[in-house]
Amino acid sequence: MEATVATTETQGKTWEGGNQPLRASYGKMMMWFFIVSDALTFSGFLAAYGFSRFKFVDAWPIADEVFTHFPFLHGVPAPMFYVAFMTFVLIFSSVTMVLAVDAGHKLQKSKVATYMFLTIIGGIIFVGSQAWEWGTFIKGEYGAVETKGGKILQFLDTDGNRVAISSFATDIPVPSDEAHVDSNGIWYMGGETATTYSYEEVTAGFLANDNLLIRTQYLDEHGHPTVLSREASIAKLKNDGKLVVEGANLRHNEYGHPLFADFFFFITGFHGFHVFSGIVINIIIFFNVVIGTYEKRKSYEMVEKVGLYWHFVDLVWVFVFTFFYLV
Repeated sequence: MEATVATTETQGKTWEGGNQPLRASYGKMMMWFFIVSDALTFSGFLAAYGFSRFKFVDAWPIADEVFTHFPFLHGVPAPMFYVAFMTFVLIFSSVTMVLAVDAGHKLQKSKVATYMFLTIIGGIIFVGSQAWEWGTFIKGEYGAVETKGGKILQFLDTDGNRVAISSFATDIPVPSDEAHVDSNGIWYMGGETATTYSYEEVTAGFLANDNLLIRTQYLDEHGHPTVLSREASIAKLKNDGKLVVEGANLRHNEYGHPLFADFFFFITGFHGFHVFSGIVINIIIFFNVVIGTYEKRKSYEMVEKVGLYWHFVDLVWVFVFTFFYLV
C-alpha cells in the first residue's frame, strides 16, 4: 500500500483561501474572532445569571416591580417603558450603521458621515439612559429592612400597595458624634449602612401605623411573595429585623437577593462599557470620514468593521433585555 504524500500542489487545492479566506480581509476576520470570543463571555454571564435566579427563585425580584421609573414622570408607574425606549434607540442606531456601511460601499462620503453621526447620537442616548437607570436603581424608592438571615422585608398598606419607609419612619434624635480629631481615627464615622432612617426609627414608625403590613421574599402557593398579618408582621420586624436598606449596592439591595444587584451592575455595566467603547471608535472613524481618509483609499472597510462590532453590542443587548428584564 502506497502512502499518500501531500504535495504543495495538492495543498493548494485543499486550501485556496489565500490572503483573504472566506473572501474576508484580515481585519474583518480578526473582528469576527473577537466577536465570537466576546459572545462566549456574555453567554457565560447570562448562564450564571440564569442558574442563580433558578436557585434563589423565592427571593428573586420581579423586573416589572423594580424598573418602573421614567424620567420626568415622578410617581407614575411605567414598568419597563424606559428600558424599552433604550432598546429601541440602540436598535435604531444599528439601522443607521447599516445605512452607513451601504453608503460606504457606494463611496458616498456625505451619507456615510450623516449616518455615522446618527449612530453616535443613538449610542450616547443609550449610555446616558443607562447611567440614569443605574442612578435610580442605586438610590431606590421605597426602602426595606434586611433580616438577620439576609432576607428583605418590604412594607405594604392594607390595600396591597408598596409604602416607602420615608412615609412612616419616626424621627428619633440621636446624640451627635464625638468631635473628630486625629487621635480618634474614623471608627465612629461609618456603620453597617448609611441610610436616611435607622432600624429603630423604621420599627417605631411601623408600630405606630396599624394599616401597615410586611411582605416577605418567600412565595406562597400562587407564586407570589407572602404578605404577613399585622401580628406576624410586628413579630417578624421586632425579632428578625436587622438593618435598613435603601436602594442597592454590591452587598445589600431593597429589591431582593443581593445577587440580583450584583448581576445587574456587572452585566449591564460590562455591556455599557462595550457601547461606550463603540462610541469612541465610531467618533474616530467619523472624523476620518469627514477629513476624507477613506475617500482617498477608495475603501470604507473600516466603517464596515466597526459596524460589525456595533451590530454585536446591539444583539447582545437584545439577549440581556430578554433574559434580565423580560423573563
